[in-house]
Amino acid sequence: MSHSSAPERASGAVITEWRPEDPAFWQQRGQRIASRNLWISVPCLLLAFCVWMLFSAVAVNLPKVGFDFTTEQLFMLTALPSVSGALLRVPYSFMVPLFGGRRWTAFSTGILIIPCVWLGFAVQDTSTPFSTFIIISLLCGFAGANFASSMANISFFFPKQKQGGALGLNGGLGNMGVSVMQLVAPLVVSLSIFAAFGSHGVEQPDGTQLYLANAAWIWVPFLAIFTLAAWFGMNELATSKASLKEQLPVLKRGHLWIMSLLYLATFGSFIGFSAGFAMLSKTQFPEVQILHYAFFGPFIGALARSAGGAISDRLGGTRVTLVNFILMAIFSALLFLTLPSNGVGGNFIAFFAVFLALFLTAGLGSGSTFQMISVIFRKLTMDRVKAEGGSEEKAMREAATDTAAALGFISAIGAIGGFFIPKAFGTSLALTGSPVGAMKVFLIFYVACVVITWAVYGRILKSKKSGIHKIILTASRRQVRNPQELTEVSDWGERAQPTRSSLKDEV
Repeated sequence: MSHSSAPERASGAVITEWRPEDPAFWQQRGQRIASRNLWISVPCLLLAFCVWMLFSAVAVNLPKVGFDFTTEQLFMLTALPSVSGALLRVPYSFMVPLFGGRRWTAFSTGILIIPCVWLGFAVQDTSTPFSTFIIISLLCGFAGANFASSMANISFFFPKQKQGGALGLNGGLGNMGVSVMQLVAPLVVSLSIFAAFGSHGVEQPDGTQLYLANAAWIWVPFLAIFTLAAWFGMNELATSKASLKEQLPVLKRGHLWIMSLLYLATFGSFIGFSAGFAMLSKTQFPEVQILHYAFFGPFIGALARSAGGAISDRLGGTRVTLVNFILMAIFSALLFLTLPSNGVGGNFIAFFAVFLALFLTAGLGSGSTFQMISVIFRKLTMDRVKAEGGSEEKAMREAATDTAAALGFISAIGAIGGFFIPKAFGTSLALTGSPVGAMKVFLIFYVACVVITWAVYGRILKSKKSGIHKIILTASRRQVRNPQELTEVSDWGERAQPTRSSLKDEV
């Protein structure tokens, strides 16, 4: 007799019983439901990233259609969506347990039509003030917040041994929206495909027409389609429902703030470089048609994120993250050698190659840090609930809620990099005429993250003066299949003995 729950319907039924850790339940129906929700979530998140990074392709073209904005103002427009996106990720991270994944995914995808339509009209009127573009860019930040709720939602559907791969696919393929947008936008702005809706082009010096509105309007029909797909095709899990009060205690975890810093260095770098790379390249190598190449970096970073989670499951998240930060520091140092000095010299090919390496490592690090977060918070919560006498079922339910809240909140901190990096480039250029000052700050930050990762997660600190006697040794090279195969973890306490002698690898 199967363990049945509420009837599974394609219309997004609420599932009242969900046991992904039960192998029989997972094979019989859980995997099918989880996969369907994942593959609807992926294009919704991909489109959200397209909208979030719209200004990375639009801002560089605004002078070509008649807008007289300064370089610093253009960098500001690319940075502002990350400000609102980061701020909104905090409340968004709590929305799925409050309102349900199906309803929230449909709503949060559908509202992105508003900034797309508005931006399409704004770029066609050169009297549009800079303040209006600021408002639109902040509205684009709603798209960036979708990542927090999307990752939280998907985390509820999968068992822990498959969660790293599922989150890697959702986040990695979703991140690919940046490269999709930067590939599609330069193509559609040369075509008169929305003339019936009022789109008109601006003639360029070479005689071609630039239809900049298309860069925003091209996403509207897809947003509408996948809003409906989310509403009618996704499910809501009754077991994922939790009040705000039940989710807030995760903010007291010391690991939340450490992992937020590490995620800021990885995902923050990915989204910040994605937002600012085209504008930076244009200022340093104005003769290069950078929009023909800008999509490569985000594309590589998104693919690397998907791989980062899987590699971390095998080798350990701490090991991958530590090596990754070392490489990011090295590549940041190499970047200085590729830049022109006082407008002279510089090597675009070397500059581009080093930046691709930075995108690669930022993507890998995004995946490895998320893997660490999932392992850490699931284990911490399960240990706490069991110590209080709670059942295995209660421990797993609360662990899923705490993990989802942690993933969402930490992703909010990471998104700040999308503002800081392009703003740092713009400020450095305005003050010194060079991005070198900004890159020095990034280099120091990556070196600091190497030290933090090693000190907190890379070894057991025995000195009681440190206040941190253990930190997390978990999965073995083989796949962990039940909670007892993990070493015990306390937030700032002692490391208990592992339950299996073969456990060697770190988080």
